[in-house]
Amino acid sequence: MCGIDVEIFRSRARRACRERAFVLTALGIASRVIDLDGWVVLQVAAADVDRASAQLREYELENSAPPQHAEPVLFTHAWVGCVGYAAWLLGVAYTVSNGLVRLDAFNRGELFGARVQQGQWWRAWTSLTLHASGPHLAANLLAGVVFGYVAGRQFGAGTAWLLIVLAAGWANVLQGLAGPPEYRSVGASTAVFAALGIIVAHTGWSGRRTPQSVLRRWVPFGAGVVLLGWLGTSGRYTDLVAHVLGFGMGVLFGWAGAWAATRGRLRHMPQWLAGLVAMLIMAVAWGFALR
Repeated sequence: MCGIDVEIFRSRARRACRERAFVLTALGIASRVIDLDGWVVLQVAAADVDRASAQLREYELENSAPPQHAEPVLFTHAWVGCVGYAAWLLGVAYTVSNGLVRLDAFNRGELFGARVQQGQWWRAWTSLTLHASGPHLAANLLAGVVFGYVAGRQFGAGTAWLLIVLAAGWANVLQGLAGPPEYRSVGASTAVFAALGIIVAHTGWSGRRTPQSVLRRWVPFGAGVVLLGWLGTSGRYTDLVAHVLGFGMGVLFGWAGAWAATRGRLRHMPQWLAGLVAMLIMAVAWGFALR
């Protein structure tokens, strides 16, 4: 090619030269790629050197910049769901302890394996609001507010607590059906660890498109397991199986909620409506328990 004899780029890789030659061709600058002393060389005409150099600098700058990734959307008013959670726990504790409903409300609401296996599904949800003591209630209240707030920032207050209620309830259903008939349990800790699982799943799923190694994308799950081991394996009222089931079900519901197709549908549901559905589930469960 006559006149195209000024070197503008060289590399050991032919592909690098061909890519740049393609860029120049697209801009109307003639070039050629040749082999020279073990190198692959890109050449242009002397009259095109300045223009071609500027275009290649721009090309290399664009390709050296790290890819831009949209920051995850964080919802406001996550505290509203936490207020609702606290109101449920404190309201049920006050009502039951002061005998404002049936005197056997605690026995009717606890998670009792034999009764769940006989079809009393509502115990899976009513048991979440019952606690054996003041410290038991305080611990679940504090942990639930913390994890619930983070989940609310990720999904929105209403959607987050709907997912928590569903995940914790189904974890208790599995525990009641698969456990021994004499199994009994109360407490919101299953919901607390369901919230943790939801946070872990959302964080891991949201980071799948970022330029991280596979190992780093699993860090949130590892951190969640560590927290589960730290917070969920000690204490007077600890139920390890319930905590593990709650965490695992939370991960499943969190992945489902963060999945693009499901998340699109959830976003069409107003947060107030999602929160109302969560409260309705609890109200219906207690309605069955006290009927």
